[in-house]
Amino acid sequence: MSIGGNVAAWFSCVLASAAAATFAAGAETPKERPVKMPEKDDGYRGIWYYNQPSKDEYVYKYSGGLGTYPANHIPFCIYAPAANKTFFVYGGTSKGKRNLLEMVSFYDHATGTVPRPRILHDKQTEDAHDNPVLSIDGEGHLWVFCSSHGTSRPSFIYRSVKPYDIEAFELTLKTNFSYPQPWWIEGKGFLFLHTLYRKGRMLHWSTSPDGRTWSEPQRLAGIAEGHYQVSWPHKGKVGTAFMYHPLKLGLNWRTNLYYVETDDMGKSWKTIEGKAITPPLTEVKNDALIRDYEAEKLLVYIHSLSFDAEGRPIILYITSKGYQSGPANDPRTWTIAHWTGKEWAFRPVTTSGSNYDCGCLHAEADGTWRVIGPTEPGPQPYNPGGEMAMWASRDQGKTWEMARQMTKGSPYNHTYSRRPLNAHPDFYAFWADGHARKPSDSRLYFCDKAGTVRRLPPLMKGESEPVGASSGGM
Repeated sequence: MSIGGNVAAWFSCVLASAAAATFAAGAETPKERPVKMPEKDDGYRGIWYYNQPSKDEYVYKYSGGLGTYPANHIPFCIYAPAANKTFFVYGGTSKGKRNLLEMVSFYDHATGTVPRPRILHDKQTEDAHDNPVLSIDGEGHLWVFCSSHGTSRPSFIYRSVKPYDIEAFELTLKTNFSYPQPWWIEGKGFLFLHTLYRKGRMLHWSTSPDGRTWSEPQRLAGIAEGHYQVSWPHKGKVGTAFMYHPLKLGLNWRTNLYYVETDDMGKSWKTIEGKAITPPLTEVKNDALIRDYEAEKLLVYIHSLSFDAEGRPIILYITSKGYQSGPANDPRTWTIAHWTGKEWAFRPVTTSGSNYDCGCLHAEADGTWRVIGPTEPGPQPYNPGGEMAMWASRDQGKTWEMARQMTKGSPYNHTYSRRPLNAHPDFYAFWADGHARKPSDSRLYFCDKAGTVRRLPPLMKGESEPVGASSGGM
């Protein structure tokens, strides 16, 4: 293997030294594409994870049941009309342990049941940054992208042997990527947005007509120490919203709000006004910047991206005064940025207690916008998550009302509510719970469009079980 500053190919083996932040040329593409028959688990258990002890009453910078973490892994779940099933992946764990298992399963809308979840891959880590994401190609094959947090571990891509099926998968690639966001664009193939650790968290994209041969990754943005992004597709185009880490201030400082989109699989990128940009973006002030939060001394945590009926982007994010937990950095304001066709409109939704109170945003055909997330105080206040609520707006985000508080009296905080691609009304958001200040078990949930919550069975007796509505404390 040769090593060079002009990195030859994305599909590469990671060098032993993560500090080098370089990649070897040549991919580990299995010659025979070995088929794996995933082991069945006996229930749905999410991983508990923490990051950085904070040495205060909140114990950690963030922690809890993070099986659907982070916001920059998209999507976790997809509704497939041809099968009438919502397929989903999540970070699971073995009984009594905290090892990360890459899990895959589905909800059968016809029967209201779930099967025993499948253990696709043991990632050999406790780090929830290695959680998987899902894509489904035009023939119905499931593609599971198993991420890695930085360059110290490999990443994997699996493809289901049969369409709409979780019984057997082939390993198609062993490589390295972080924060994966794969989008299947019908008639064109995959547009894969991801992060590569190259002197920071740098945004890249790559394309593939079939998931087997991939283009060399191209850098989209590399400002200062890098970025976190949240993307979403809409009728053949893909938009992405991102922030940046100022140089030498550390990863706890994240600010500004940027947006770009492509309608030709990354051949060209443009701003919302249609102005062409030339990647990579390397300057803090550039045409993609839609609000200078750095000048306002506010941090930005982007959680969800959607499009209104006219295809105009809507970005959901939280602003706060600092990264530390607790009331000193209030208010943590859930905010909508919406392109009206003439300008960006910025409107508050509500407030909550943590920068990591991640929710999802639906923009529905009748003009209703719906936010689902842990906005209400939970049993571990000011830690990530809380009680789940549904907020609705019928005037393009100008005013919001709580349509329903979905959980109450829970023993653990609910965290990281995620929106399914092509969401079915019966499976409208997906999340996990967990104690936010000490290791605990973690359960997994979904809700319907009305806000009725269902808990996936932590322990199953049969091969499949119905998922009934939950009530009271979760």
